[in-house]
Amino acid sequence: MGKVTGFLEYERTAPAKQDAKSRLQHYNEFVVAFEQEQVKQESARCMDCGVPFCQSGCPLGNVIPEFNDAVYKGEWELASTILLSTNNFPEFTGRICPAPCESACVLGINKSPVSIEEIEKHIIEIAFSKGYIKAEEPLIRSGKKVAVIGSGPAGLAAAAQLNKAGHEVVVYERDDTPGGLLNYGIPDFKLQKDVVTRRIALMEKEGIQFKCNANVGVNVELNTLLREFQSIVLAGGSTVPRDLSVKGREAKGIHFAMDFLKQQNKRVRNFSFDQEAILATGKDVIVIGGGDTGSDCIGTSNRQGAKSVTQFEIMPMPANQRTANMPWPSFPMLLKVTSSHEEGCERAWGVNTKEYIADENNQLKALRVIDVEWEIDAVGRPVNFKEIEGTERELPCQLVLLAMGFLHPQKEGLIEKLGVELDNRGNVKAEEGKYQTNIAKIFAAGDMRRGQSLVVWAISEGREAARKVDEYLMGESRLPTKDGIPYA
Repeated sequence: MGKVTGFLEYERTAPAKQDAKSRLQHYNEFVVAFEQEQVKQESARCMDCGVPFCQSGCPLGNVIPEFNDAVYKGEWELASTILLSTNNFPEFTGRICPAPCESACVLGINKSPVSIEEIEKHIIEIAFSKGYIKAEEPLIRSGKKVAVIGSGPAGLAAAAQLNKAGHEVVVYERDDTPGGLLNYGIPDFKLQKDVVTRRIALMEKEGIQFKCNANVGVNVELNTLLREFQSIVLAGGSTVPRDLSVKGREAKGIHFAMDFLKQQNKRVRNFSFDQEAILATGKDVIVIGGGDTGSDCIGTSNRQGAKSVTQFEIMPMPANQRTANMPWPSFPMLLKVTSSHEEGCERAWGVNTKEYIADENNQLKALRVIDVEWEIDAVGRPVNFKEIEGTERELPCQLVLLAMGFLHPQKEGLIEKLGVELDNRGNVKAEEGKYQTNIAKIFAAGDMRRGQSLVVWAISEGREAARKVDEYLMGESRLPTKDGIPYA
């Protein structure tokens, strides 16, 4: 460990942010990087626990105490080697991961946990700046070809690993630019797109091919892929959004969150789009859904100059700290205040939308809502709700953004034509640990297989699926298991 008494001497340091008023004027990232001494001090807080629960809390199994020790000693190349041994894209997770590793940090039992996510971002950015990150094309090719369908975090991770194993990899993306959710689902103020394009460019130098505007099963013949490739990885994501079909749903001004966010990401990059513009400017905006996507809608609406922004969640307000039903080191479902909330937003829990109200031109003008009360079961879970009499009211609203999550992958086109089996939730059925569908040469990973989840889980799934594909093609895999391969 870097400093034996570090956890006793130092308190957690969070990176500074540009003030809310200033950052609302642009779409760039606004978190200020740690100074060298700050990141060293934060890494010194790591206790190098005998059983590093942070490591098991991380879906990738990142070797956290070891890279913290290297950071404390200023050994940045070693730190990056350790980090990249388990995580293909620390520049993504270091910015947008909810850090389950920090929830599992032993220091977090009675103090604030180590700022692992921020340290991770520093490691990879310093590694890029010092020239440690270079394209590494395999010396020997296997002669096998693999198609990866979808270029989000799962598809990129699968492609990167399969390429390392020596296979020829072609990634098919139905959008105009590779990156999937990273490009068109996450706002630039959380993840600037030059970070994504930097990684894509590196992967291309390593020999991975990207084919965009390629919607397999629509404008790319599925039979061609089945004939030309020895294996296919389905990594298209969970893209069918959950709707709220109450009275008045046909009114104009009701949109899914991803349609709204994707348009703004395109505007920032001066990309054109054919759809009617969805803008919050001058409007009373209500975001329905309390997760990260809802938070992204808040930050984007405020930057567009919304008149007001309100966020509703039908579930009860989460706890501020762990309860008996959320013991350490599990990932707790606590009240989250994001940077977007700090920028200006009214929040309400236990609110049910009853009706969308439109004017004579069918333009949305208000929402009729009512408060609800939840029944809590023996283990603290909300199970049933009832409406609270006398709380029904109308709220002015000209734009509703539905951010209630996703149901399953799109079935039309690729999935229907392939004939792969689906599970009872509508996801592609592929057993965890095997990632193989009912069609032997076809594998699935990420949200398409496990359902809507985190970017860090998508990367983990992509890596694991790649190992199973390699095993299928070669008889045995030379790629690391989830527990990793020694980095030295």
